[in-house]
Amino acid sequence: MVAVALPEFRYHPDPLRTGSITPSSVECRACKKSRGWIYVGPTYCEDELDEQLCPWCIADGSAHLLFGVEFVDPPGVGGYGDWPSPPKAVVEEICFRTPSFNGWQQERWFTHCEDAGVFLGCVGKAELESLDRAACDAIKFESGYDDEQWAYYFDRMDVNHGPTAYLFRCLHRGAWGGYSDCG
Repeated sequence: MVAVALPEFRYHPDPLRTGSITPSSVECRACKKSRGWIYVGPTYCEDELDEQLCPWCIADGSAHLLFGVEFVDPPGVGGYGDWPSPPKAVVEEICFRTPSFNGWQQERWFTHCEDAGVFLGCVGKAELESLDRAACDAIKFESGYDDEQWAYYFDRMDVNHGPTAYLFRCLHRGAWGGYSDCG
């Protein structure tokens, strides 16, 4: 089996780095092909589809059409009202044709400029400190913590065990966004 290049996802450009897609010889339940990659993120539908869909069947929407699977809860695009709701077409692209990511709790997708943000990955304190200050400020703002609470929370933030931040970036203005939660 030879792994082939992945399809492109506008809102999740590097699903290998984020861990949402991994090398695998598993046959996709939708297309019945083993293409060298499998999706390992959340699926929401009646069928049990964990680690059974290839990236191509996500990208072209066939997994959604065959199984009614959603990769993000539609109200989660915009963070259940925390951020502005984007157009319906954007919500559908995120929910039906974009790999999601594994979070400690229900996944939320940052929106900005009447569009969805690009998911960059899960981050902890070390990763946030390596970015420009605005990335950290965006996560702090979303947390709602005052300076003292934030210092305690931020000091414990870790990419592998909660609290963890989920980082996004606006496609249009480059604004940082996202949220954090704990297991």
